Amino acid sequence: MYNLELLKQHLETNWGKGTDKKGQIPDPLKKMSEDFSVLEFPPSEKHDFWIYSTLGMSADNPANLIELHIFSHKQDSTLIELLTTTASFHRNDTPLGLNHTVNFGRPWQNDSVCSFGFISLPYMDGEALEIFNLEGGHLYNLWLMPITESERDYKIKNGWNALEQRFEDCGLDYLNPQRASCA
Repeated sequence: MYNLELLKQHLETNWGKGTDKKGQIPDPLKKMSEDFSVLEFPPSEKHDFWIYSTLGMSADNPANLIELHIFSHKQDSTLIELLTTTASFHRNDTPLGLNHTVNFGRPWQNDSVCSFGFISLPYMDGEALEIFNLEGGHLYNLWLMPITESERDYKIKNGWNALEQRFEDCGLDYLNPQRASCA
């Protein structure tokens, strides 16, 4: 188990003051342990968008220590459920990691074309956010990037490097739920 308060301080050092949304985790998803929560970070001087981050996603999984965050152009409480569901999958089904994809089972936001997520490095915040040092190891804060089904298929066929290059080539508009697919 890692110190959640220190992790929260680490996230707040990078993104500013966050609000704990533990009380908004939907009842059917409360199979997560009591230590799990989702933090909401409003736009700040550093980023002009909302950030939602897990807190305690890997608290009982020392072999695969990650936390995930997702960006939004607007305040969106449905992302609390999306992150909780993804964290539950990580804890109770299949451990997730860098370059994995997940099926959200619904659009990322409203009628978005993105219904999958790609777990990527936090390119906009770098290693200062990515690596949280623990006694005897590290926890990794990774970006859960919403992607389309065709982008997920492209990654399966061509690999994660090719997908990231495709994003670079097409100028991925990662905050736009209605963006065109890059694949």
